[in-house]
Amino acid sequence: MERPSWAPADVDLDRPSVARVYDYYLGGSHNFAADRAFGEQVLKVMPVVAALARSNRAFLRRAVSTLAAQGVRQFLDLGSGIPTVGNVHEVIADSGISDARVVYVDHDPVAVAHSHAILADVPGTAVVAGDLRRPADLLAEPEVRAVLDFNQPIAFLLVAVLHFVPDEQRPADIVSGYAAAGVPGSYVVLSHAGLERQPTPAEDAAWEMYRKSPTPLILRTRAQVAALFGDLTVVEPGVVATHEWRPGPDDEAAPEGDAFGCAAVARKD
Repeated sequence: MERPSWAPADVDLDRPSVARVYDYYLGGSHNFAADRAFGEQVLKVMPVVAALARSNRAFLRRAVSTLAAQGVRQFLDLGSGIPTVGNVHEVIADSGISDARVVYVDHDPVAVAHSHAILADVPGTAVVAGDLRRPADLLAEPEVRAVLDFNQPIAFLLVAVLHFVPDEQRPADIVSGYAAAGVPGSYVVLSHAGLERQPTPAEDAAWEMYRKSPTPLILRTRAQVAALFGDLTVVEPGVVATHEWRPGPDDEAAPEGDAFGCAAVARKD
């Protein structure tokens, strides 16, 4: 296929990417034929996946709006993906806040390149190519330190990413690595794919596609997700289905099967 002008030259157009497939589920335009083909395979056996992606994006909006209303002005979006409509800086701008600072982090070169393009003229933002699984390295990045003041509270956003981190890579240590860098009053915002029951054959077929992909997906129960927060204080309403976290009157109705995901926000005291 012809390479789009926004795609870096070293990106393999024939290999699907988590960030670009997610962009496809959200109705975005920054994805390739391989991403769309993979997404369609998943949607064929589990059509609710697109609604689950929108539910995750709506949770991100509600969590960011809530924390911004409480005075948090710094956000580190880890595994931010393609900057589709409803990203962090847009949510904050819609709240009428002009002094917030946002750093987007992703390891996908298309996500990083496109983020640089759309954020070039947005003050108080930065884009970093990095691996969220290495908190110490990422937090030491000069661009991160240049934008964020670690003497003030920071919201660390881990939305729909830790289900790509297997147990042997110690996801709880990743969460604690970021939380340790924040002062009291900082937050961790997290959503995660999971089930409280055995999957149906169709559901298992969808997960199997991800298990065989370059970035296998790991399902965790709500109890397992709650354990990722360690000694942080999970705020109300706790670890709940994604659509149940402080829904607003304009939010999309809960998609069938939203029990496939949960979400929570936790504070460092």
